[in-house]
Amino acid sequence: MADSSTVSTTDAIRRHDPNSRGFASDNYAGAHPEVLAALALANGGHQIAYGEDVYTGHLQEVIRGHFGPTAEAYPVFNGTGANVVALQAVTERWGAVVCAESAHIHVDECGAPERVGGLKLLTVPTPHGKLTPELIDRQAWGWEDEHRAQPQVVSLAQTTELGTCYTPDEIREICDHAHERGMKVHLDGSRLANAAATLGLPLRAFTTDAGVDLLSLGGTKNGLLFGECVVVLDPDGVRAMKHLRKMSMQLASKMRFVSVQFEALLTGDLWLRSAAHANAMAARLAEGVRGVPGVEVLHPVESNAVFARLPHDVSERLQKRYRFYFWDEAAGDVRWMCAFDTTEGDVDGFVALLKEEMARV
Repeated sequence: MADSSTVSTTDAIRRHDPNSRGFASDNYAGAHPEVLAALALANGGHQIAYGEDVYTGHLQEVIRGHFGPTAEAYPVFNGTGANVVALQAVTERWGAVVCAESAHIHVDECGAPERVGGLKLLTVPTPHGKLTPELIDRQAWGWEDEHRAQPQVVSLAQTTELGTCYTPDEIREICDHAHERGMKVHLDGSRLANAAATLGLPLRAFTTDAGVDLLSLGGTKNGLLFGECVVVLDPDGVRAMKHLRKMSMQLASKMRFVSVQFEALLTGDLWLRSAAHANAMAARLAEGVRGVPGVEVLHPVESNAVFARLPHDVSERLQKRYRFYFWDEAAGDVRWMCAFDTTEGDVDGFVALLKEEMARV
């Protein structure tokens, strides 16, 4: 029998155009070549399953290099899983989570935090997707009321679902406010690298150093094939993570293939390089469409997302060439996302087509 590590033939055939790109989601992008190379490096031979492999062991060192000496990494399969596991770790059965109305945990996770995690989400409307202490206090009350789910966690997203970015001072103010009320702070960092690129700061500057208790660290949106990571920043205040990960069906048996991707992403500058490029493409896109009559950019462009309002029929015609999503279809609001592999040609081609279609209005 041939050694499986030497087999190079395949019966698979390419079924898509590798040069096709759109603006629907950074999840549409493939895996970064450097990540694929790392996966191949980790393949072959046997390694202990369920996270006791050498790659997951080394990942702890990498994570501590970015988040500080007490940080603990728990690789998981996906972002929803990371959020559900993390939030369960800092709530009681009667606990509630305060978040923005636009938060991913509220809008885009099919009720998983509530149904799987058994949590109550207490939402508040936010300007440009960002929480403030004053907004948090709309829901952070009633701790002695046995009839009310108890607010125990504030969950914020960095960057937000509307593409905006908290400053370190804003996060520190939220953390101080929450901690004074006995609440923990969870950060949904599916696009944390994009925030770092915008702020020009290391990851710990607006997480560990700002008082965040734990976070969901994104990888898939920044070039990983699969996998996210729960990072516990305050181990003394977070309980039973390994048990919750298993119970939530997020424990990978061949974890080395999740961990080695994060090693490739975070050991050098791949994480920052890729995020900075995606951000730059979004800035180029926003600049290109701002001067088009009838097109309105809705939120500050502080990451790799552009939200805009334009005639519904124009968007439908554009979607025949470039995929993207309506954000509020009734209002004509759309979201355009850039990725690590978005090119200047992609952006300029889209802007040219947009101008052409708007001229027909």
